[in-house]
Amino acid sequence: MAIEKVLIVDIDPSNSLFLKDLLHQRKSEVYIADNGTVASEYLSQHLFDLVICDLHIPNSSGLEILKIAKSQNPHMLVILTTAFATIEGAVEAMRLGAFHYLLKPFHLETIETMLDKVQEHIDLLQENFYLREEISTKPDRKKHLLIAESESMKKILSDVGKIAKSSSSVFISGESGTGKEIIAHAIHTQSHRNLQPFIKVNCAAIPTSLLESEFFGHEKGAFTGAINKKLGRFELADKGTLLLDEISEIPLELQSKLLRAIQEMEFERVGGIRPIQVDVRLISTSNRSMKEAVEEKLFREDLYYRLNVVPIHLPPLRERREDILPLAEFFLKRLCDENQKPVKQLKAEAKQKLLDYKWPGNIRELANVIERSVVMNASETLEAHQIYIELACPVIEAPIYSLPAGITLAELEKRLILETLGRVKNNRTKAAQLLGISVRTLRNKLHAYKALITSN
Repeated sequence: MAIEKVLIVDIDPSNSLFLKDLLHQRKSEVYIADNGTVASEYLSQHLFDLVICDLHIPNSSGLEILKIAKSQNPHMLVILTTAFATIEGAVEAMRLGAFHYLLKPFHLETIETMLDKVQEHIDLLQENFYLREEISTKPDRKKHLLIAESESMKKILSDVGKIAKSSSSVFISGESGTGKEIIAHAIHTQSHRNLQPFIKVNCAAIPTSLLESEFFGHEKGAFTGAINKKLGRFELADKGTLLLDEISEIPLELQSKLLRAIQEMEFERVGGIRPIQVDVRLISTSNRSMKEAVEEKLFREDLYYRLNVVPIHLPPLRERREDILPLAEFFLKRLCDENQKPVKQLKAEAKQKLLDYKWPGNIRELANVIERSVVMNASETLEAHQIYIELACPVIEAPIYSLPAGITLAELEKRLILETLGRVKNNRTKAAQLLGISVRTLRNKLHAYKALITSN
């Protein structure tokens, strides 16, 4: 990340212009103030990466400007300059949080070295943010071991090794719970980008109004509540991998901006005018049929083809039955260790029960079933009746309607949605799964029903 925005506060125009020229060579945006009043106004209007301020300025002092800068943003770097240095002054400046203390007249080599240190410090702060972001999104390898006994999954894992060596965009499709994110992370860890960030954005979980800011970031004051500059996921993933989870949920109005960013690997933050270039490997996932979304004009065809360079389809667990018992044994050992219990054994009848079930929730549901069985039973073996499949994913029978003549499809859809919500006690996630639609689509339909009732 560059030193994007710098404020120079100095009464001597020659000093300011000298520093401005050096910073322009580093592509920094530079603001100049020759007194404390103007400097304070700039600080209230902009978020600077660096402030270079003389200790002695009209209407204020360098120490006062330092205090104002630090109160606005503790990470803002401030370098104080003076021609009349004292040990006491330097100590006080550092105590208040100054990054450095420079003597005038300036020497080119000294300033260049100082700007390099500023750049290193900004990069370090950004790296720390990367690490926090990676920890929050990185799957626990112990919890997400790739297990494949079925031929279909063995082939996929073999393909992952080949795909990882390229920088092509990857599109992973499959039902919820099949392990799309785990495959995405496997591609990243086996690629030449494995030491760089792996950043995830769940497109279905972020409100539509905030998605653009999540993708591209925003400048301070770009909209109400934007009190600080924020880096977007594209910028955070620079040199690494960006996972666009549930990409099908992105609204149409944002898809054109996303397409441009992917094509050019360049974008502007919300409220900004400075183009930002990145190098990002894109992996997208969806549990929906993207061809249907394209045909229904819910997803741009050109964007889909841009993302779907290398497709991977993960089969549901019911189609890879050879993996059920190895996965169950893996989860059983892991969960016994986590709960500090002796490792349990599955009886033959329990194994058969696991094999006979259809697993609509796939691997995620299997893990939940095994966890429930471990927690609820103290015995060293698990019998068939101790595998609580019937509690894991209740099947709700569709209501039988006696339809009045002349009912419209819209009214029928509304009745079905409300009936399903009632049967799952208003659990929108379960209702959306049963109806075969996304949570966002369900939410939009409920808002439409509410608006219609209000207007009537």
